[in-house]
Amino acid sequence: MKLTILGCYSATPRTFTNPTSQVLEIKNQIFLIDCGEGTQVQLRKYRIKFARIKHIFISHLHGDHFFGLPGLISTFRLLGRETELHVYGPKGIKEAITLFLKLGDSWTNYPLVFHELDSHGSELLFEDDKLSVHTIPLDHRVYTNGFLFSEKPAPRTLNVEAAIKHGIDRSQFIKIKEGKDGIDKEGKTIANKKLTFDPPQPKSYAFCSDTAYDENILPLIKGVDVLYHESTFLETESRLCEKTKHATAKQAAVIAKKAGAGQLILGHYSTRYKSIEVFREEALTEFPNVELSEDGKTFEI
Repeated sequence: MKLTILGCYSATPRTFTNPTSQVLEIKNQIFLIDCGEGTQVQLRKYRIKFARIKHIFISHLHGDHFFGLPGLISTFRLLGRETELHVYGPKGIKEAITLFLKLGDSWTNYPLVFHELDSHGSELLFEDDKLSVHTIPLDHRVYTNGFLFSEKPAPRTLNVEAAIKHGIDRSQFIKIKEGKDGIDKEGKTIANKKLTFDPPQPKSYAFCSDTAYDENILPLIKGVDVLYHESTFLETESRLCEKTKHATAKQAAVIAKKAGAGQLILGHYSTRYKSIEVFREEALTEFPNVELSEDGKTFEI
């Protein structure tokens, strides 16, 4: 699982920072999470192939999280895309995007599928045999969801040396790979676990931006390997959190600690601060494993 940060600042873009957008590569699939202004430029800059993006998840309809989407959809058309594109986002996103396409007389020449969300409980958005994606309802000024990406357990793999050691004929290898027990030369059953390797532990990633401090999300992200949580402000400006429905770095760290997360990645910084290192320093007072998102930075999960 690989996470690439395309943009991680709040509100207005600057010449050297971008609003929220990131790419998660998991099980040979690429998912785009939020699409602030400049996203397609960042995709090109970091050489992420447009054609591999088949699913886009939009947390909410504030401009710094989706104003890059109409342009990206239009560029897909100009590039001759034929593969269908799935867009998951709040109710109203279809109307917003199709209005752009209508007024510009630039309907896509590929299937554009909208999945509009209005549930205030967690729901399954996407699932295949390798992973699933669920919503994480967040507490913001408008209807907002985070997203939990979870790998499914991989199948066990054949331990050829162990199979030979136990006297298992090669004709049984396919069935053992499928989960069957083996039979040795004396007709004794050898448990599948003795003939196969344990699969790697499935990984999970939770994206939570934008939101106020909200312990209601804890059951949904319990034990997550990596948590991205917004940290718009420092505690010195915590008074702004109530009216803006944002969080501080310290509050993000408390959520990570109570959820039992493996790692916390901070982001969605207010541009009022001269350095983002102060966000890490504040979060470390509550949680020991803190990383800072930065435009172009990648994380291996």
